[in-house]
Amino acid sequence: MIAIAPRLYVDSADTDRVSRLLAAGVVHGVTTNPTILERGGRTAADIPELYARWESEGAQEIFFQTWGGDTASFLRNAEGIRALGDRVVVKVPATADGFAAASALVRDGATVLVTAVYSVAQALVSASIGVRYIAPYLGRMRDAAAETGFSGPGAEDVIARMQEVCVGSGTDVLAASLRSPEDIVGLRMLGVPYFTAAPDVIERMLLHDVSDRSAVEFDAAMGRLGA
Repeated sequence: MIAIAPRLYVDSADTDRVSRLLAAGVVHGVTTNPTILERGGRTAADIPELYARWESEGAQEIFFQTWGGDTASFLRNAEGIRALGDRVVVKVPATADGFAAASALVRDGATVLVTAVYSVAQALVSASIGVRYIAPYLGRMRDAAAETGFSGPGAEDVIARMQEVCVGSGTDVLAASLRSPEDIVGLRMLGVPYFTAAPDVIERMLLHDVSDRSAVEFDAAMGRLGA
């Protein structure tokens, strides 16, 4: 049984597309990382503007990633992220220094996501220190398995095991690198609660040809009824 209600997030710095999804009310919040910001033509100086815009448009959680490579730098740069507002979530990479920074941030009351989690052991560590979310990357896990010829558990099963070891801890999987609606549905069926995907993937979840044809037929019928 899946005990946690699902939530969708949009993974993008394309403000127009993010704004449309927030206005539609189909996503809970916005996730970013340095690569996404760069792809969207943004710089570090734009982060406060992006936070303010998405907060005003109704995002309940807004994720930005700290940087620097060592624990002290992660913590120093996280200070500016935390100062943005109470809807911010600090993303920290799953490295030895990142885990130390994440633990310190949790103890100081921050909402934290450990990102680029690739093993169940890393998920267990994340749960033990009390972070709110972990972000495994489904697409990248599949790519790595294909490149190496790995024949062990599939990426979906590994992510499901991550969620299992987090049960009861207050830590949950927020799956990323999701390339199709089917990726999201498949993980949900395995018990994963939270998902972030690019705008085109979220938009494709809303559509089906038969639904569109049915809507046209309904409108035509109402026209014949004199509406």
